[in-house]
Amino acid sequence: MTSTQRWPEQGWALLQLLLVVLLSQAEEPVCRQRGDPESPQLFKHGDIILGGTFSFHSRWKDRQETYMHRPLPLECTREFQFAQSMLFAIEEINNSTDLLPGVSLGYKIYDTCGSIARSVRVALALTNGNEIVSAPSEEPCTKPAQVQAIMGETSSSPTTAIATVIGPFHIPMISHFATCACLSDKSKYPSFLRTIPSDYYQSRALAQLVKHFGWTWVGAIRANNDYGNNGMATFIEIAQQLDICLEYSVSFFRTDPSDKMQKMIEIIKASTSRVIVAFLSQMDMDVLIHELSHHNLTGYQWVGSEGWIFDSQTAATDKYHILDGAIGLSIPKAHVSGLKAFMMNVKPLNSSNNKMFTEFWETLFSCKFNQSKSSAEIQRDCTGQEDLTGVQNSFTDMSLMPIFNNVYKGVYAVAHALHSMLSCNKTCTKDLQLDPITILQHIQNIHFKTKDGEEVYFNENGDPAAKYEIINWQPREKGIVDFVSVGLYDASLSADKQLNLQNTSLIWAQNSQQVPVSVCSEKCPPGTRKVLQKGKPVCCYDCIRCAEGEISNITDSVTCTRCPPEFWSNNRRDACIKKEAVFLSFEEIMGALLTTASLFGTCMTAIVAYIFFRNRKTPIVRANNSELSFLLLFSLTLCFLCSLTFIGRPSEWSCMLRHTAFGITFVLCISCVLGKTMVVLMAFRATLPGSNVMKWFGPTQQRLSVLGVTLIQIIICILWLIISPPFPSMNFKEFKDKIILECALGSAVGFWAVLGYIGLLAVLCFICAFLARKLPDNFNEAKFITFSMLIFCAVWITFIPAYVSSPGKFSVAVEIFAILASSFGLLICIFIPKCYIILLRPEKNTKKNMMGKGAIK
Repeated sequence: MTSTQRWPEQGWALLQLLLVVLLSQAEEPVCRQRGDPESPQLFKHGDIILGGTFSFHSRWKDRQETYMHRPLPLECTREFQFAQSMLFAIEEINNSTDLLPGVSLGYKIYDTCGSIARSVRVALALTNGNEIVSAPSEEPCTKPAQVQAIMGETSSSPTTAIATVIGPFHIPMISHFATCACLSDKSKYPSFLRTIPSDYYQSRALAQLVKHFGWTWVGAIRANNDYGNNGMATFIEIAQQLDICLEYSVSFFRTDPSDKMQKMIEIIKASTSRVIVAFLSQMDMDVLIHELSHHNLTGYQWVGSEGWIFDSQTAATDKYHILDGAIGLSIPKAHVSGLKAFMMNVKPLNSSNNKMFTEFWETLFSCKFNQSKSSAEIQRDCTGQEDLTGVQNSFTDMSLMPIFNNVYKGVYAVAHALHSMLSCNKTCTKDLQLDPITILQHIQNIHFKTKDGEEVYFNENGDPAAKYEIINWQPREKGIVDFVSVGLYDASLSADKQLNLQNTSLIWAQNSQQVPVSVCSEKCPPGTRKVLQKGKPVCCYDCIRCAEGEISNITDSVTCTRCPPEFWSNNRRDACIKKEAVFLSFEEIMGALLTTASLFGTCMTAIVAYIFFRNRKTPIVRANNSELSFLLLFSLTLCFLCSLTFIGRPSEWSCMLRHTAFGITFVLCISCVLGKTMVVLMAFRATLPGSNVMKWFGPTQQRLSVLGVTLIQIIICILWLIISPPFPSMNFKEFKDKIILECALGSAVGFWAVLGYIGLLAVLCFICAFLARKLPDNFNEAKFITFSMLIFCAVWITFIPAYVSSPGKFSVAVEIFAILASSFGLLICIFIPKCYIILLRPEKNTKKNMMGKGAIK
């Protein structure tokens, strides 16, 4: 709940307005009690009577004194404003032909001086049908007035006490300014209603406002009463849900001793948060400003509750601009047509009981009615016709119109309930017996519009619709502060639409145009994660960079996530980056060079084949079976071309083709070389006396040997493809920022069986050629086969470690290089010498020269 509104700078008086609705029959004699000297009264006849008294207490500077009666001070004019708003509503209702026709309202008004004991005393007395009197009654009462409803109080603590006492009697109680969320508990306060929103909604709105501006590290000061403690408890609960941390939360009351206030000042000084949420009444805020001014605590961004955020005299008290740029919630602006004119038309001689108004008038205009000649101080005489419109003070200040409107709506709510109960049409049924429970039920169900179009109703908790204006303190020249409305909060809307800030330029602390920053730790950028600091709230943390291969692509992430295999992160970017797919392509330089070498080898082989074909009948071509020579050239062509299958993006078919084509073509090639070597050996043995070996190794046997040797490799390859064929795969481990597209072997046994079989044939061919290298032919092909096999074996022996250690596409390049190198070795070593003789030394291309000069020894 909020406290009362403020008085001028000369002092403060706590407004506690208690309006009591009473019902009596018009024909019954009415009690007109003078009351005791401490409780001046206003009393007016009526069929339905609203009664009460005012009694003024000392200002806050005299807080250590007991409450006592004083001459009416000017700073207590707020009570009269609230009384006038109630009287204005009653006069409108009495003059209305539509609402309670034929029934007039009376009233009795009390001021409880903020005392819980006095509040309970008055409430019990009125509930029992008694009046609070200390002097004998001048007129006897035949029947005491019966209380039907109570209007009040202003502060939450006295309201809670009264609502607890009268709750069992189900007497309706309507407050215009008690906002404590605790009063919405119908199990404890079944008959309580109010025309101001509950702090449950205000606390939530303040938390959402703080979150909206990114303030996650704030301090909090609360009034040490029901209003501050309950309101701050709800704020803290919602703040935790919104990831807002409180660095400190201190309680404060205007009567606290100086050492407690000093301790609070030290806490604020030592804090690192730059935003302070103040759940205080206006009177508490004035005392706090006074203390803060002595310590020059400026530069903080204040977030305020409706208790002080819209109070002009609080702004006037802030001489050191401590609250400049403050932002907070206020009751929405309201306008009650005719209320200001009614207040300005108050005349003490026109009132039904002019004693209280006489005191007020004398203080307001510094004059006296009926001065005694023996008076020590002679003042000018009051005429009762003084003009209020020319007076500039708290009474003529209409800044509290929203609160006056709440009083106005409360009176009308009771009137509408009575109108419904009395079955009023053109007249009302006055003889109907009224009971509090029925009145309470009718008030809970009322739904009407005021003359200014505002809807009035209560929800199941007795609360009205929760709407607030967002107010920003914007200082102007000459110390004037403008309360600028910068947005609205409407709790009836969906959660994402409740807080609505307008596109208005806001002023912040120290007249800054930039939104203040109040965080315990700066936001952790993408690529890092939060690690809580030991012993501190969750808003205090360190930012730790994500580990290799992990990322956080949002701000303030609490965890790092590992990138999917096809993505990577270099820890300097805010997202996983798709890895580049890497393979040996035709477009890149290495792929283009290898392709050129392959095509060059193919062309070279074709040229040699053409030369041999043109000279196929010459001795050098016919030697060692020209058919094997052409088959060898064909297989070499396939060897050069199969290297092209290793270039390009791997696919399922290319992976199976490249390895099987490589294995089969090389076996075909080696088998041809092996056949030629065997021909040389068999030809030498055929020249020996009695040898018949060539009969067993003729052309047919040579063809069958080549076919048989090659068929074995074909079978190996077929088994490999059936059991576990090569397949395209993505290698994520070799490079963190790249995906290597390669052909997985499938079965490693199949791959090494293919290579091992090629190696076995190569070694066998090398041995045979080595044995035949010194045969006596002038042109001994075995020498060139030996050298070619030496190159072949050397290439493939070096290939194995190079292939295993080469990363990514380079392993493919190594394999292609080995294929091309061994193919060029065979082509050059076996065929180039013969081409040399055919083209450049044709005189040696004779049978006699091929046979050699000397006999075999």
